[in-house]
Amino acid sequence: MEWVKGGKVCVTGAAGFLASWLVKRLLLSGYHVIGTVRDPANEKKLAHLWRLDGAKERLKLVRADLLEEGSFDDAIMGCQGVFHTASPMEILEPAVKGTLNVLGSCKKNPSLRRVVLTSSSSTVRARDDFDYKIPLDETSWSSLELCETLQVWYALAKTQAEKAAWEFCNENKIDLVTVLPAFVIGPSLPPDLCSTASDVLALLKGIETNHFIIKASYNNPHS
Repeated sequence: MEWVKGGKVCVTGAAGFLASWLVKRLLLSGYHVIGTVRDPANEKKLAHLWRLDGAKERLKLVRADLLEEGSFDDAIMGCQGVFHTASPMEILEPAVKGTLNVLGSCKKNPSLRRVVLTSSSSTVRARDDFDYKIPLDETSWSSLELCETLQVWYALAKTQAEKAAWEFCNENKIDLVTVLPAFVIGPSLPPDLCSTASDVLALLKGIETNHFIIKASYNNPHS
């Protein structure tokens, strides 16, 4: 499916590490971008977005709250595509509710052609039968029971949220694509390092981080 260059798209959580790069690429490709953020008046946190080429002409930042139903209606209305990258500060129930709130706004938009959801590789790897030699595909899912047993709440929240997204989009005939990244690191456009980059930096400094201990546990739950 080819989108019309110069069309309008929405990026949720636009100030984040991944989303900032996405906004940059979309602007360079000629799109008009509506970015949702928690506080449009936070100049320090958003300055890097306004410095992007094309931002003054084709970027608009608006407030939206994942946990407020209908909060994304205005941002998404009229957009061809929605890139949902935002995640709530809390996990579990808010992760599912936030995803469904965004998709609820997508459902109201007759111009919508596709939703791209940033999920996580943790939605397919936390399984009793995990074997790195066996490819994972769209039928693969993490075990919710195993996530609870290991107390890997991030993986549990992401798995529940993606399952809810697929169910909602199938019921409402929304074209959904999910992207399942693992460690997302690289040059940072935002002023603060993302959590993954901070953990990698700590590892390079010889500082033990809980993040990598947890990852090792659910990659090999029988170790």
